[in-house]
Amino acid sequence: MKFVTLPTLRKFGQKVGVRMAFEFKDVEKKWQDNWKQSGMFDVNPEEMEDKYYILVMFPYPSGDRLHMGHWYQYGLMDSWARYQRLQGKQVYFPMGFDAFGLPAENYAIKHGVHPDISTTKNVNYMKEQFQKMGVSYHFDGNVDTSKPSYYKWTQWVFSTLYKNGLAQKKEAPVNWCLSCQTVLANEQVQEGECERCGSEVEQRNLSQWFFQITKYADRLLNNLESLDWPSKTVAMQNNWIGKSTGAQIQFAIKGHEKSFEVFTTRPDTLFGVTYVTFAPEHPWCLNLPLMSKGLRLKNTSKKPKR
Repeated sequence: MKFVTLPTLRKFGQKVGVRMAFEFKDVEKKWQDNWKQSGMFDVNPEEMEDKYYILVMFPYPSGDRLHMGHWYQYGLMDSWARYQRLQGKQVYFPMGFDAFGLPAENYAIKHGVHPDISTTKNVNYMKEQFQKMGVSYHFDGNVDTSKPSYYKWTQWVFSTLYKNGLAQKKEAPVNWCLSCQTVLANEQVQEGECERCGSEVEQRNLSQWFFQITKYADRLLNNLESLDWPSKTVAMQNNWIGKSTGAQIQFAIKGHEKSFEVFTTRPDTLFGVTYVTFAPEHPWCLNLPLMSKGLRLKNTSKKPKR
């Protein structure tokens, strides 16, 4: 119970203090139970007429609970969902959990439990937190990416891409943590060390899958013009796609049967080329004796760190 003291009043020259009790836990529980029992935020997407779909970034259930930082993100969109309902929209506002991956696995390893047990426990705890916050999610539309009912569709997407020649396997360099025995994103490497355990990170080639989204680069670029997005966001997407127009040039190696190809946007400047640099992880650099004939090599490769 919390007492709230209102501004002091004056009655016939005397001060009169007014104290009121606000049982906020009881009030919040009463109306949250009412919303749940009445299905106030539940909708059937198949029967919606004036549809409005809102989706926010799913949280990682790799920690014990939600914190205030989560609510800075979710509170704003919850207010937007309520506003749209007041405008007469039928809002479909589901929630999910990005539960399948490295963060959830590392959390389970750290606490010595099976990932399915720790993930399910954390998901249920976070659902309770969301409900106590009074958020207006359609919880029957919950998505858990660690469950077969979800990832069977990611497997279907991959197999479909593969069957249509849009997935290929090849070797490429990655950040490898020697202690965690796993691949790290560039953002997870700080001064050449793993941000989680502090162990040294090295670059090594691993066989991995790539999607050939470049085949859709033109469509992606052309469709950006039809999007009602801020100009800054459109520019970021343009830069991410990174289309360049130029030419593929073949370089022959004197006294050697091998040749290599480069891409340039300025083929008119090739007459000024004085040398060509290969990345340390290039396959040719891994076989220096083979390439010594016809080339003057300078080995400047060091263990690359990020």
